[in-house]
Amino acid sequence: MWLSDFTLVLPDRIVSGGSILIADGKIADIKDHAVAGGIRGDGKHLFPGFIDMHGDMIELELEPRVHVDFPMDVALGHLDVRLAATGVTTAYAAVSFSRGARSGERRSFVHTCNIIRELKQANQAMRVDHKIHARFDITFTEAIDALGDLLADGQVDLVSVMDHTPGQGQYRNLERHIELRAAHHGISLEDARAMVHAKMDAATDENEVLTNLQRVAALCREHNIALASHDDDTVEKSNLIADLGAIISEFPVTMEAAETVVTRGLMTAMGAPNAMRGQSYSGNLSARDAHAAGLLHILAADYHPAAVLPAIRALAETDPNGLAGATRLASANPARALGLLDRGEIAIGKRADLFIVDAQDRVLETFLQGETVHANGTMSATLNRQPSVA
Repeated sequence: MWLSDFTLVLPDRIVSGGSILIADGKIADIKDHAVAGGIRGDGKHLFPGFIDMHGDMIELELEPRVHVDFPMDVALGHLDVRLAATGVTTAYAAVSFSRGARSGERRSFVHTCNIIRELKQANQAMRVDHKIHARFDITFTEAIDALGDLLADGQVDLVSVMDHTPGQGQYRNLERHIELRAAHHGISLEDARAMVHAKMDAATDENEVLTNLQRVAALCREHNIALASHDDDTVEKSNLIADLGAIISEFPVTMEAAETVVTRGLMTAMGAPNAMRGQSYSGNLSARDAHAAGLLHILAADYHPAAVLPAIRALAETDPNGLAGATRLASANPARALGLLDRGEIAIGKRADLFIVDAQDRVLETFLQGETVHANGTMSATLNRQPSVA
């Protein structure tokens, strides 16, 4: 099957009026001109499918309200449709091991283990390729063995470590954190302050936290699972995580932390909503500032997959390689970081994970290994399908 007369977003350049041949689920040929037959794009953009290494959406799909549980097939099925409709073809579902349950008991480790196993089993029937990103709170000592069991069983594809104790990391700006807690829970600032300080008083001993971090890193090495850090905010913390073998620093909180991890050879990942809006909702490092400094390598959906394409458009305005360079942040770069060498680029031999957008950046069609997994309702009016010719 030929896709002809598209604006191809290649790894290093944009090709206007180009064509690609899909055969056996892979990209078999690329031309810099239109070809006869096939699917005519009339100049519409053809992107490589996005690879989202961190999507927080599944937990809210499973429990959209406290104590309101949805079955996995319904929750994942709905998320699957959303992802395909936003150009995401490989999605790492971020599932958390944390005492601080955000919604009911969803983040207790027994529930978390069950969710991960259900996700793995359900993936075969989904539109996009779902993988598991285990977010592990390093204060959660009693859950380490459960994580180890999942790694040994091949249930997890990526592990990140985090510490959400107020006063450091993502919540280093304590007053800002208190304000956000008050708004989130609909309580007074005084009550939010008491809540935050109670959590600080109950914080896990620092030596125990370090031991937990070392144990989790050792498990990742033992089972050959990529390790990422989360919310690095100091030079010391950045060096520590690099020493332990992390390959990605997610959402670095400060420019100094980002500079340190990059110097140590790690890639950085930041949220697409941050890049799209131009600022972090929690007042931390702006993805645009990190990008301008050459310190941003990967864009993640974070909590909103529809933000990825607008974020790429925003960053393309200042990227040295324009749209091609900005697109790599959500395709080729996460593929390289996570060892997904069969995808992430419009290149001969790669998987035909692709999506088409119109002039308004509406996703018209998404392909996974050359098969349509999403089609916009306007498809028949915007694309001229003809029989392919040899």
